[in-house]
Amino acid sequence: MGSADSKLNFRKAVIQLTTKTQPVEATDDAFWDQFWADTATSVQDVFALVPAAEIRAVREESPSNLATLCYKAVEKLVQGAESGCHSEKEKQIVLNCSRLLTRVLPYIFEDPDWRGFFWSTVPGAGRAGGEDDDENARPLAESLLLAIADLLFCPDFTVQSHRRSTVDSAEDVHSLDSCEYIWEAGVGFAHSPQPNYIHDVNRMELLKLLLTCFSEAMYLPPAPDSGGTNPWVQFFCSTENRHALPLFTSLLNTVCAYDPVGYGIPYNHLLFSDYREPLVEEAAQVLIVTLDHDSATSASPTVDGTTTGTAMDDTDPPGPENLFVNYLSRIHREEDFQFILKGIARLLSNPLLQTYLPNSTKKIQFHQELLVLFWKLCDFNKKFLFFVLKSSDVLDILVPILYFLNDARADQSRVGLMHIGVFILLLLSGERNFGVRLNKPYSVRVPMDIPVFTGTHADLLIVVFHKIITSGHQRLQPLFDCLLTIVVNVSPYLKSLSMVAANKLLHLLEAFSTTWFLFSAAQNHHLVFFLLEAFNNIIQYQFDGNSNLVYAIIRKRSVFHQLANLPTDPPAIHKALQRRRRAPEPLSRTGSQEGASMEGSRPAAPAEPGTLKTSLVATPGIDKLTEKSQVSEDGTLRSLESTSQQSSADGSPVMEEPEQAWREQRRLSSASASGQWSPTSEWVLSWKSKLPLQTIMRLLQVLVPQVEKICIDKGLTDESEILRFLQHGTLVGLLPVPHPILIRKYQANSGTAMWFRTYMWGVIYLRWVWCSPEGLLGRASAGASALGPTMVVGLMSRQSTKVVLNSAGWAPTVCGGWGEGGRSGWKEFGT
Repeated sequence: MGSADSKLNFRKAVIQLTTKTQPVEATDDAFWDQFWADTATSVQDVFALVPAAEIRAVREESPSNLATLCYKAVEKLVQGAESGCHSEKEKQIVLNCSRLLTRVLPYIFEDPDWRGFFWSTVPGAGRAGGEDDDENARPLAESLLLAIADLLFCPDFTVQSHRRSTVDSAEDVHSLDSCEYIWEAGVGFAHSPQPNYIHDVNRMELLKLLLTCFSEAMYLPPAPDSGGTNPWVQFFCSTENRHALPLFTSLLNTVCAYDPVGYGIPYNHLLFSDYREPLVEEAAQVLIVTLDHDSATSASPTVDGTTTGTAMDDTDPPGPENLFVNYLSRIHREEDFQFILKGIARLLSNPLLQTYLPNSTKKIQFHQELLVLFWKLCDFNKKFLFFVLKSSDVLDILVPILYFLNDARADQSRVGLMHIGVFILLLLSGERNFGVRLNKPYSVRVPMDIPVFTGTHADLLIVVFHKIITSGHQRLQPLFDCLLTIVVNVSPYLKSLSMVAANKLLHLLEAFSTTWFLFSAAQNHHLVFFLLEAFNNIIQYQFDGNSNLVYAIIRKRSVFHQLANLPTDPPAIHKALQRRRRAPEPLSRTGSQEGASMEGSRPAAPAEPGTLKTSLVATPGIDKLTEKSQVSEDGTLRSLESTSQQSSADGSPVMEEPEQAWREQRRLSSASASGQWSPTSEWVLSWKSKLPLQTIMRLLQVLVPQVEKICIDKGLTDESEILRFLQHGTLVGLLPVPHPILIRKYQANSGTAMWFRTYMWGVIYLRWVWCSPEGLLGRASAGASALGPTMVVGLMSRQSTKVVLNSAGWAPTVCGGWGEGGRSGWKEFGT
């Protein structure tokens, strides 16, 4: 049968289905086989020949026919898994059913009345021995998931057969050990199978369907008792799935073994089609969805310390019931860690590659999925986190993250990427080794629009953070606390900051310490506390190598004197706020005079027309994201009770915790009739007295007269001479007793778990909108999905289609597809 005839027959079958008003019996194989047995359609054909409006029409007018279509398609997949798909016709039927379900499922999920359909039992689908006992009947969803798992390890269909004969019995399909058919060498598997284009394409079809099944989470209403558990993921990652271990390993190895550059032949990606990249991308997406697990509300994954010859202990360990999370948490061999880290670093660094021939190297697009995967690895497997920080390999992760942060800072549609990058750096900064590794010289130049400097990776981090704060968009302001917390965490270990980085830190202090900025919001002074704490750490613990910072502090000493003499009387506060209203803001959040003409100070531009934008659930405050730990003399960390009155050894109290500070500020400040916050003298005094200025003031008291005397005596005008003097100077015995080092370590919490869930589904949805004819989740999800609390996925063009979530949770809002005549009337719940 020709391709045109096949499409015509398929289209006729769809029309018959939509026009039939009477139920079609499930036993009418002649009718149902038209959809899969007599056609050879591609996924593009299915999406084009089954319009959204017609699926909805069948759902509303002939619900029994739609139910039978789904049931029969799942039945064919189950039969294919049972038989092993030996014939080409069986393989084609499985692919056709898979494509059809991928197309139809989103329209099932979007309708609340259909929500329990796949979890209802199907007569005749017994759990044991094929009994037709309704009590043993398996829900349709379970049958579908188990069939997909079986088909992903089906010899000569998705994996290479190990047998010489071409015919295997059905019993062999059930008895084969799928651990021998892992898709790629790597963790727990040494043999690298021969690449097979057909097998990869078939895997992609099944992974698309699997991801579509998992996407029901985007349509579900809030369920407080479920803890965010996705029933599809929960079952697929349970012991019911006998392929859980080999599938987890296959997905992980496929991602980490992928090399988009290959042999490095210029323009090879233009000459040859890379069928591997779409599979790797789908593998990464399925992996991060299956690893969606709230470690803050359940038993944390255990790290298995066994030294057996396998990558993971196959016995049932304590820990989460999600086997994918369990397996991830128990990887422990260093060669496996090395394989994973090198693979992720190679892929994250891919967009940074530079060649003399423009556009000659392939650039991957799934770096956000890789960042989520890296986060999961570090969060669930502490041994992996320690391995990452054990050597300078962590810098191979740091540099790409800084590149992405700098590149996305002015693009409001990529605010989620900014958050995930900052969250990863916050997690890493809680470990001492990260701060130590930052002292490695930064020599490999990455294409970033930042000032040229000669220095270390710490300098790069500070320069990029400065650029984010001064030239990012307004929606990045909640990240400022996180950015400066990272700087504070690493500051005790920074041996030598460059002059460029030192000036950037002083510029931030100068901008944040202006009176109008300090008085304009109740929490703005926290940023000054963070910067002062960082300066104190460097002065007390790394004074000898940081003459550049000391010199910058001396040059900008007026900023510290202004802070010490900050006005607290009501007229001065009112005058500062009036000055703000008169003067336009030169920076996104700072009022520094230097900033107006400073490199990188241009305001952020709005998202380009035609781009998709996401608005995510609010992230928890820095006090919820972190917990304080004190570094003891032996280098170990001791957790501290949160208290607003922890005094450091030099007598100057450290910064109070934001939540407690906020309550105190609300008590001391006043609110106008309109509810707008207003500063008071008592509020300013409450935190001004706690500014940790003693160490810096003592430094200025000792060094400023010495520097001025040298300049006068020797007639110095060259700062290099002054720097040389400062390099050989010492403040031993002159500064206050060093304060304890305080590290704010990331702590898992339900707020960030929810944020990651919404971000993850937003990334997957947006990626597939552009990658397939109507998006992986169908155009239905362009109008009906709910990706999580307060998330909005908007399309600026194409009829301003939005995916809507309300602030209460997963809330479906059924709307029309893109130009497909669906329902209209958008309702936006949150931004």
